[in-house]
Amino acid sequence: MKDAVRAALPTALPTALLNGDAFVFATAQYDSGDWDSAPMVPANVIDAIARYTALPVAPQGVVVALASEAIFQYPLLFLTGHLPVRFTTREADVLRRYLQRGGMLFVDDHNHDVDGVFHKTVREEIARIAGALVPLPNTHPLYRAFFAFENGPPTTSHEMNGWGDNLVHEHLDAVMTGTRIAVLYSSKDYSSEWSYHPDNKRFLSVDNTRFAVNIVVYALTR
Repeated sequence: MKDAVRAALPTALPTALLNGDAFVFATAQYDSGDWDSAPMVPANVIDAIARYTALPVAPQGVVVALASEAIFQYPLLFLTGHLPVRFTTREADVLRRYLQRGGMLFVDDHNHDVDGVFHKTVREEIARIAGALVPLPNTHPLYRAFFAFENGPPTTSHEMNGWGDNLVHEHLDAVMTGTRIAVLYSSKDYSSEWSYHPDNKRFLSVDNTRFAVNIVVYALTR
């Protein structure tokens, strides 16, 4: 698996990955809002990568300022929150260049609310920087990047229990650059679904972080 991933990595991505160094899960820190609203997500995703794949993965995630060109070191950025999002001029410039150079941004609405302030403002900011979000077909290769999700993005317990907007979102949205996902947007609240200690996976009949593995593998191999 490791050799296949390394062979498929585009040269625009960090040379550290091309050399076989560990994947590092990076959370984007932005000046507005509550970027740190889901502190257990990194550990849970890291556990899933180590549990199911042969990818070398760093045992700890990092927090990287969106205004810093340090984000160019990471092929995938995770961004979430509950509050309004307004990127500074510097954040917008760096993020735009990051996406143009082949980076991928995964944004998840921690409110799970299409009428909420995070959803409305962050989508406006993404459109301003990268272009309009459009529905991602549930047949997209993302859903077969590692595990097979035949019906598209897995449903979260927060959707099923009526949390937030009381809707089950049938698809994710994306900004595409050619055939590549540059920005992946979720209204499904994976930030809540995956924000628990990895040791508690033993209580689950099906590990709900498996879809995170697909996102990481896709980001590394597209």
